[in-house]
Amino acid sequence: MQQQTYRILHFWRRWEINLLNVSNQFEPQELKDVVWAFANAGVQHSELYEKVAKYIAGLGILDRFKPQELSNTVWAYATAGNPHPKLFQTVANHIVGLHSLDRFGPQSLSISLWAYATAGINHPNIFDKLANHIVELGNLDRFEPQALKDTVWAFATAGVQHPKLFDKVANHIILPQNLHRSIPQELSNTVWAYATAGINHPKLFDKVANHIVELDNLNKFSHPQALSNT
Repeated sequence: MQQQTYRILHFWRRWEINLLNVSNQFEPQELKDVVWAFANAGVQHSELYEKVAKYIAGLGILDRFKPQELSNTVWAYATAGNPHPKLFQTVANHIVGLHSLDRFGPQSLSISLWAYATAGINHPNIFDKLANHIVELGNLDRFEPQALKDTVWAFATAGVQHPKLFDKVANHIILPQNLHRSIPQELSNTVWAYATAGINHPKLFDKVANHIVELDNLNKFSHPQALSNT
């Protein structure tokens, strides 16, 4: 971790002048990669975050940004604990205004929702837009358990209601082949989300309970919070 942090700081010192003065010459992926790297390494640099956020928000039109670049950018700001309301507003407005979300993969959808909930940015339209898209999908087979967990966790944390989304996710999780794919932390966070959101889905709770009872032991629930959430 220390070596990674050193490398990123070295990178920053080398490119600081270029980034702060000519950010308009950076491609969307390069801007995303910079803030993602700092957030992932836990390195704080308020001037960097502010510069990049103001530049992206100032663009207004974000058609050059791919879904992954948008989701990873807001993820970086949420992870760094450095939410930038205007940036989040601009990204949300762009996503809400899109005619189709077919280019958004499961990870981009779940990461975006997680970022807005974690950052505490109140933009209910983006939650509805992404949720409606997920509900309209034929199935959720492309979603990893973590993506589904992050999705319902985001709605519960943000206090946004969308019963159809919760119902679709629960009906997918309770299928035998899907339930066994989830690790304890994913299961505990998922049922926590349903309880917190006030969503009653008896089959989900029953299936999760039976799954835990049938385990040989609870060693996989290595973190006490995983058991308490369940």
